[in-house]
Amino acid sequence: MSRVYIDGEAGTTGLQILERLTARTDIELLRIDDARRKDPAARAECLNAADFVILCLPDDAAREAVAMITNPAVRVIDASTAHRVADGWVFGMPEMAADQRETIAQAKRVTNPGCYSTGAIALLRPLVSAGLVPASWPVSFNAVSGYSGGGKGMIAEFEDTSRADHSAQPYRIYGMGLTHKHIPEMTAYIGLENEPIFTPAVGRYRQGMIVEAPLPLWAMPGKPTLGAVREALQSFYAGQRFVSVASAQECAEIGNLDPEGLNGTNELKLFVFGNEERGQARLVALLDNLGKGASGQSVQCLNIMMGIDESTGL
Repeated sequence: MSRVYIDGEAGTTGLQILERLTARTDIELLRIDDARRKDPAARAECLNAADFVILCLPDDAAREAVAMITNPAVRVIDASTAHRVADGWVFGMPEMAADQRETIAQAKRVTNPGCYSTGAIALLRPLVSAGLVPASWPVSFNAVSGYSGGGKGMIAEFEDTSRADHSAQPYRIYGMGLTHKHIPEMTAYIGLENEPIFTPAVGRYRQGMIVEAPLPLWAMPGKPTLGAVREALQSFYAGQRFVSVASAQECAEIGNLDPEGLNGTNELKLFVFGNEERGQARLVALLDNLGKGASGQSVQCLNIMMGIDESTGL
């Protein structure tokens, strides 16, 4: 039985991870009594007694937690942004490369991808690797997420009608300064030479997200077709448990796409829409920002590190 400590279990991601692990008989969850919850010694004790620590904390607190771990046997999964492009940390996206699972399985320090970057990397890394999209291409991503992506503060803003700052907005854009914290990992793990333009938005619904990448295929070297793009993605993700690529027929039959369509799952589904005659593609990733975009992917990585079926509990 593996001992697991979730540091930050009361947060949005932590609660979802706790829910996925509580009923499992192969895991002993280490938890701090309410009376000692603010005791640094109690936290340090759990951080060093666990076989696996999952950090669901703000960036600075995550760095502090890692510094508190003195037991060399403790293995860490960090769900924050703190270590996503840091030396010595393995990027926790098992489907990213052929050898990524094995790298995760052997790692002491794993950094969980961001929700937006999970969709972005899944869409474009295979195409850059295959040479269909040049690494120097000026890439852009558009995305919308449910308000749970903003954590407890944003959830309360949208759900608590008694608050002075209660929001009834149906939709809003943010990150207008183009400095979103997921951009560095998108750039690094897609393999881009330049940072993408990323335009995120929040909708008035709790969870679920869509990430899009528009591509002018007509302007690219070799002028790849929609079919070539779809085939590259299907080949890259063939046999994957949690990532699938919609067929040409399915894409043709879809009139609209619901960002809540994969809520409650660890699934990630990719779509290739577009206009062949005009040489235009609209690549779309659909996922649950609290599932494959956060807690589900953390549990998937935990399973891989434990050496068990990666779908356990998912």
